[in-house]
Amino acid sequence: MPTFAESESLWRWVVALVDLLVIYLLYWGGMAVGMIPMIQGWYVWLGICYIVVFVIYPPMAHLPLAKAAKIATHALWSSILLFGLYALAVYTARVYEPIEHLWYMPVLWAVLAFLLFGSRLVGRAIVRRFRSYGISNRRVLFVGAGHNLRYLYDELTEIPTTGFRIKGYFDESTQNQFTDVLPRLGGIADIESYLKKQPVDIVFCNLTSRHNKEIVELMNYCENHLIRFYSVPNVRNYVHHVMQVEMVGDMPVLSLREEPLNKPVNRIVKRAFDIVFSLLFLCTLFPFIYLICAIGIKLSSKGPVFFKQKRTGIRGEDFICYKFRSMHLNDQADTLQATKHDPRKFPFGEFLRRSNLDETPQFINVLRGDMSVVGPRPHMLKHTEEYSQLVDKYMVRHWAKPGITGWAQVTGARGETEHLWQMEERIQKDVWYIENYSLMLDLQIIVLTIKTILRHDDEHAY
Repeated sequence: MPTFAESESLWRWVVALVDLLVIYLLYWGGMAVGMIPMIQGWYVWLGICYIVVFVIYPPMAHLPLAKAAKIATHALWSSILLFGLYALAVYTARVYEPIEHLWYMPVLWAVLAFLLFGSRLVGRAIVRRFRSYGISNRRVLFVGAGHNLRYLYDELTEIPTTGFRIKGYFDESTQNQFTDVLPRLGGIADIESYLKKQPVDIVFCNLTSRHNKEIVELMNYCENHLIRFYSVPNVRNYVHHVMQVEMVGDMPVLSLREEPLNKPVNRIVKRAFDIVFSLLFLCTLFPFIYLICAIGIKLSSKGPVFFKQKRTGIRGEDFICYKFRSMHLNDQADTLQATKHDPRKFPFGEFLRRSNLDETPQFINVLRGDMSVVGPRPHMLKHTEEYSQLVDKYMVRHWAKPGITGWAQVTGARGETEHLWQMEERIQKDVWYIENYSLMLDLQIIVLTIKTILRHDDEHAY
């Protein structure tokens, strides 16, 4: 019997077969147009490499509750690993033939990643179609009828084709969260007799600790009759986001949030991306931007080209943030936020702020490791001191490096914060980013940032 997070191996292989079909078609098409050289036994090499990828980074499209964003992330990593393994295998076997145009390689990889994502969506659709016919469905029973189980019910039944068939619930009360959606099958004492008569695959139990004896008996019965038993903790009453189970010895504990950047692989990937991206920018576009901005600033106002300000970074540590100076020298630079018609700004500085060119020196901060390309925007020390006392979870945003752009900025929560609710909205989006980081999300934010700059449609850029 598969666990809740798994599914039957049959569906994994359905997704794998769709993957292989797409991969082989891409390779054949690449050879047909001359982008890929004909290599003897290529289908064998490619198959072996895919099997390795399948073992190391198995597809998740067959999982009942797989989300498109997670499938996309898995497809991206699978394509990178497959591309690298195949290149290594071909080179090691000394069957490599020179390719005239090396730019084909990133194009082929991008096409592979896109098609692999598409193939897994197709695989998920095939699996869900079978489940809609009642094939491979899992019969579920609820024990208890609190808010947590009702939320779980909504999650499991939101998409009918996920394959969960909830039979009903057992609870002492007849007036509860399930009165309008599920049949009550009896009280707690009636559970075992029901399980002896009716086939059940999964039991979700949400009883309180005062039913300790009944919970242990039900758990033992399920274990002895190949029924998956899950205890649903009553944390949804006060925590409304993803949590992570950690083990302290033999004791399970729940951390308040799952942070992808706590994983070393994600930190390495993000830092590598930051270094490559910032180096490319600083070595290509930045010298020209600096020359233009330096001339404009010097002709407009006395003082340095760069504006340096202490801001709050990762783990609440201060760092010096670089910007092109857009205001006349003043004593309120570290305490007073810029406003729409701020008299401290000079005309060229207004242009710098509206075009976001004033932020470009922060790529130096990224290269130094103080900041990231994408992350919560760094605030001045005075704002950190004030808002940490006024806004709930304000300091959570400092579990990640601050960014030049961020999820809050591309979804409208940027600029002057005249009202407290504006900062609260920004913090909610910053925390959401920390809890949902992925390389794909960073790329999405960068694309949205570029689109906003090119369209000049950011009314908050002042």
